[in-house]
Amino acid sequence: MKNIIFIAPHGTGKGTQCHLITEKFGFKHLSTGDLIRSAIKKQDAFAKELEKTINSGALVSDEIVLEMLKDYLKANEQAKGIIFDGYPRTLNQAFALDELMNELQEKIAKVFYLEITKEEALKRTMGRLICPNCQQSYNKFYENLKPQKAGICDKCGSSLITRDDDTEEAFNNLFEVFMKQTLPILDYYQNKGILKKIDASKTQEEMFKEVEEEINEA
Repeated sequence: MKNIIFIAPHGTGKGTQCHLITEKFGFKHLSTGDLIRSAIKKQDAFAKELEKTINSGALVSDEIVLEMLKDYLKANEQAKGIIFDGYPRTLNQAFALDELMNELQEKIAKVFYLEITKEEALKRTMGRLICPNCQQSYNKFYENLKPQKAGICDKCGSSLITRDDDTEEAFNNLFEVFMKQTLPILDYYQNKGILKKIDASKTQEEMFKEVEEEINEA
């Protein structure tokens, strides 16, 4: 199994890259955000606490996220590869993931870091539209990223939605947390020789070409 990690703040097009990889290589897309949102839909006491945490822009505890990851990996142990999207966010999580990989006799083949300015990331975040059916991503502020028909997915015809946590306040909180807690893990993966930085100001096609080449070489 070939496992890769994506590290990036909101608004870099990380979700689109993950989607392209699943289509090209058949990898499983493990988004901690999606796992948490699925848990929130249960609307029990635990779900309400998770929802409050997410809407404030804070991070869910390491223990909770790791338990969710373990369950997911056990259910997908025959996958060709796993794309870790949104995890790890801190050095402690990176250490915990390495321990889990060792336990499963697996490894992380490549770590991608998508670089972007805060201003550009905010614009992309506030304009983001998601298809709840096929997960295709669009943006209402960019002509080349708008759906052909406003509010409708080009691929499957479903109505597009915005994410509840795509607010300016939540973005600012998440970006600050990212800068303080997540960037330090780049040195960790750089020292392991598996980090690849990609300019997120490029088009999705240009970014994916770089990603594809790195995956094929890993």
